[in-house]
Amino acid sequence: MSINAWAQKEGKRERIKAIKVAFITEQLNLSEKESQEFWPVYNTFEEKTNTIRFKEVRAIRKKIRDNFDTMSNANASTLLNELNAAEIRMHELRMGLSKKLLNIIPAKKIIQLKIAEDDFRRKMLEEYQKRKREKR
Repeated sequence: MSINAWAQKEGKRERIKAIKVAFITEQLNLSEKESQEFWPVYNTFEEKTNTIRFKEVRAIRKKIRDNFDTMSNANASTLLNELNAAEIRMHELRMGLSKKLLNIIPAKKIIQLKIAEDDFRRKMLEEYQKRKREKR
């Protein structure tokens, strides 16, 4: 990937992240105090889960795709265990986030966070599909 393409991709990520921050802040109706405490915890969670999702899981899936036809059951079992371990770590991070957030925001807002994340993901997917249709 060229530096220019990488910079464009990074720029898109930053714009999407900014939109997500605004969306979640609005949906949760965070006070200034809540927001100051919430975002560092949430951003740390996002960084850790993104590292697992975009580096570890992506690498495991690439190994699976690249070697599937010649893969032994032993290798498949190893890769499956690695994939499951990564998913467990992401789940543990999510559970840890909930526990940490209980000291910052009420439980109801933590539930709203999950709803807001799902809504944001759905809206982003709809926007992506809309743009893809418009290119045709």
